[in-house]
Order: sequence, then C-alpha cells, then structure tokens
Amino acid sequence: MKLGRHAFATDPGRKRRQNEDAFVVRPPLFAIADGMGGARAGEIASALAAGALDESGTQSGGEDRVKELVQEANRRVHERASNDPATSGMGTTMTVALVEPSGDITFGHVGDSRAYVLRGDTLEQLTDDHSLVAELVRRGELSASDAEVHPQRSVITRALGTDPDVDVDAFTIHPEPGDIYLLCSDGLSDMVAGEAIEQVLLANRSDLDGTAKALVRAANRGGGDDNITAVLFEIVADDAPLPPEPDERTREYATSPDEEDTLHPEDGVPAITTMPSAVDTMVVPASEVEAALAEQEPEVPQAGTREAGIGRRLLALLVIVALVALIVVLVWWGLAR
Repeated sequence: MKLGRHAFATDPGRKRRQNEDAFVVRPPLFAIADGMGGARAGEIASALAAGALDESGTQSGGEDRVKELVQEANRRVHERASNDPATSGMGTTMTVALVEPSGDITFGHVGDSRAYVLRGDTLEQLTDDHSLVAELVRRGELSASDAEVHPQRSVITRALGTDPDVDVDAFTIHPEPGDIYLLCSDGLSDMVAGEAIEQVLLANRSDLDGTAKALVRAANRGGGDDNITAVLFEIVADDAPLPPEPDERTREYATSPDEEDTLHPEDGVPAITTMPSAVDTMVVPASEVEAALAEQEPEVPQAGTREAGIGRRLLALLVIVALVALIVVLVWWGLAR
C-alpha cells in the first residue's frame, strides 16, 4: 500500500476575522494545528507548531519520531509564549499523520482537533478529544448529546505551548486500500455531525479537492462559528498509478468566507447538519482537570436541560403572542371610538 491523492481546504468561517488554523501538507507528512490565545497569539502558536513540522523534512520514524516532532513544536510555542508578553498563554492543538514507507500510518495528537478514517462506507474517529466534556463522556458521566450543549465544551485539557513538555497520544494504524483519512479542526467537527461528514466523504470520494471544499461549505452552512480546516489523503494499492506531483503548501487562507457558503446538491449533506455554536477555546492546566471532573455530578447537565430550553422558548413565544393581541385590541378600540 502507498499514499495516493491528497487535498486540503481552509476558511476563516463566518464569525472570525483571522484564521488561526495552520496545516502541513508535505507528503508523507500531514498535520493540522488550531491556535488559541488573545489578539493574534493563536495564529502565531499554530504557525510556529506547523513550521516545526514543515522544516523537519521527516519521511519516516514511527511513533517515537512523531512524538519528537510534536515535542519540538511544543518547545517552540512555549519558548515564544514565555519570552514575549504579547503571546503569553497562547497554545495550539496539533494532530499529525505520517505515512510510513511500509504503508502504516503513525498519528500524533494533542488537543481537540481530530483524525478520522473512511473505510468502506463507514467513518471512524481515530483520536480522542483532550477536553473536559470528552473526559466526562468517556467516564460515562455525560451523554454524547448532552456534551454538545455543555457550557464547558470548549475547555480543553491538553495543548501545545502551555507547559515545557506535553503528553502526546501516539498510535499506528494499518490501513487498507481505499481508505480516506481526514484531519480537521473543531471548526468542522463542531459544526457538522459525524454522520454528515461521512455522507460528504461518500458523495465526493472520487474527488478529494471537491470533498475538502464541500466540508468547508457544510461547516459554514452549519454556522461557521470558528475557523475551518480539512486535510485529506488516501491510501491506495501498490500497483495504483501515482498521483500528480503535489503542490506542497504549509499554510493557506481562503480569500473570502462567503465564496463557499452555499451547499451544492452533489455535496450529499443532509438539510440539518448544525451543531451548537462554538465559543473561544480555553486550556485548563492539568492540575485543575481532576478537580473539575470531581465536581461534576453524573447528571450534569440534567436530561431536562433541553426541555427547559424549549420551555423558555415557548414562554417567549406566548409573551410575543400576548403583546400582539394587546396591540390589536388597542387598535380596534381606538378605531371604534
């Protein structure tokens, strides 16, 4: 097996002026980084992390090498944040995929960006989110549906740059011919449900460039609350023809968030793909995570949270109807006089 086609797309989204996502497309190395921090610090953090990988020229090395790459990216971000007051506290997620000469794929992961694989007709999430709500879900203390509306859903528990060293999840996947792998920032996964991402990939799998653009359109259609980046690559059989020579680029911004804001029928996206609005990401120090988790009750948020929200909306609607009725009565009374 070997590396086949690859593609990427990025967009600031509909709510952000700057794109703080960065990515690396330097086959056989692929990565994505989603920066966070005040002013333009998030953009700096992600660019530093992506630059560390881009400059490495890595072609192989397995899990140890991928961990070294992510640690070097962490060192650069932490050093800048420590020495530049304007960037203090900045950080970034990072998800890396390295296609080895054997055909195996080594992943490195920190934060809540994600890696997926489409194998056959099924999409599978490969990485675990390093976030407070994801930990609660893994512990069985929170349902996946409640996690989508949890007020602390943007609190991540691990990021590059916040400490001198970072704990990196590293693992190896044995691919199959026809696999399509997706690295994405949470600007995609928060706006488009996994089932809808799967449908986009299935509908466009013969055109990875079209797939990447369709994913961005779907995220913008879902709200576009955050920067959106998708990096795709496929694995093919050894006797498959080689793809065209790649145009290697480390970082790309869309020229306008409005250019791709309308879904096309061929994208294969269901009419309803929206997820709850994203808010600015925060990093909680590891020392505070256990305390935060300990304070969580199994029933938080309560199953009635959504029902309460519906009740509030119904109450608001009744108030509006009552006001309209009052206005109509007053107008009629005035005309009657």
